[in-house]
Amino acid sequence: MPLIEFADVHKIFGRRPLRAAQSLREGATREDLRRQGYTAAVIDASFAVEPGQIFVVMGLSGSGKSTLIRMANGLLEPTTGTVTVAGSDLTALDARGLRAVRREKVSMVFQHFALLPHRTVGENAAYGLKVRGLNRADRERRAERALGLVGLGGWGGHLPGELSGGMRQRVGLARALAAETDVMLMDEAFSALDPLIRREMQDQLVELQHELGKTILFITHDLNEAMRLGDRIAMMRDGRIVQQGTAEEILNDPATDYVAQFVQDVDRTRILTASSVMEPPVAVLGAEQGPRAAHKLIRENQLSGLMVVDRHRRLRGAVTEGAAAEAVRAGRDDLAGIVTEPATVAPDTPVADLFTAAAESPLPLAVVDADQRLLGVVARVTLLSALGSVATAPDTPPAGEPALVGVEGA
Repeated sequence: MPLIEFADVHKIFGRRPLRAAQSLREGATREDLRRQGYTAAVIDASFAVEPGQIFVVMGLSGSGKSTLIRMANGLLEPTTGTVTVAGSDLTALDARGLRAVRREKVSMVFQHFALLPHRTVGENAAYGLKVRGLNRADRERRAERALGLVGLGGWGGHLPGELSGGMRQRVGLARALAAETDVMLMDEAFSALDPLIRREMQDQLVELQHELGKTILFITHDLNEAMRLGDRIAMMRDGRIVQQGTAEEILNDPATDYVAQFVQDVDRTRILTASSVMEPPVAVLGAEQGPRAAHKLIRENQLSGLMVVDRHRRLRGAVTEGAAAEAVRAGRDDLAGIVTEPATVAPDTPVADLFTAAAESPLPLAVVDADQRLLGVVARVTLLSALGSVATAPDTPPAGEPALVGVEGA
């Protein structure tokens, strides 16, 4: 079940917002409502955030993203629709119920740190636990652990004024982690930081996410940040979500001209990964086959070499054209001595990190999973294509199903 879910949500400010919402359903525009004295901040928003996912809502100023996150923590009530967080329908709760959700199920990280200047770093990290009524020993223990997670171990006795901006934001993140809630809401959390510190905080958030598996709703106006952090991204414009998808889906298949213009200057090599540009190998060699079979497949398919796999498609090495030809001339019947170790990459490796390995390898890069199963290959020409605006290999079969040639029982 999703931990955060918006269903047909509108948020309209004005005297009769329900009537304005109905006007929108009947075809009125945001501008029509503005002329009547209404502000349609969020229009018909629907999305779901699965457990352990970073869901990024991206939009420029005035797009409605900040209003949306305020509805996610119950600070604003939707005009229509439902908002469900950690199993609680916020639209059905009274004030007491909303306070309980904010104390126990949701934690927030703000843009401007929101630290108490006269309390120590440790006291700030533990503040939410104090409000919740946790005893001092337990809240100090949890705050100390959270500070350690964000790289601030040993700083608990300092005051916020003694810290840099990046360190203060780490305190805000530690406070959210100390609460140990399943859901974290982050409203432009890194936008007040300088670019270098901002990137460090992004790296830290990704590392923490891998370690802790939090469910995060992240708001930003920075497309590169959205692409870098989001497992899924919702693009907002004028109160509406105009596209949802992964970074690769949005890059490769923008739903509107607006989205296309937004993503045209994105560094694709930092967003696309090996899994998105790999292709199935034209042919592979079974580990039990010999040099003659290798030489035949290489010549028939005009390849520089072959990946060698076992019956479970686990990668066992590679054979180059020259090595196979030499073994045939020598009359050898097995692959012993001619199998080399190919360059391998994980499927989530950014394309930007593939160029050096590709330049040094005589064969395409082998994309393998954690069990060393061959998922696909990345040739140099594929990397060059990835730099363009057109996605490569649109008809590539699903990952994990490479075309196997000459492997008995595969």
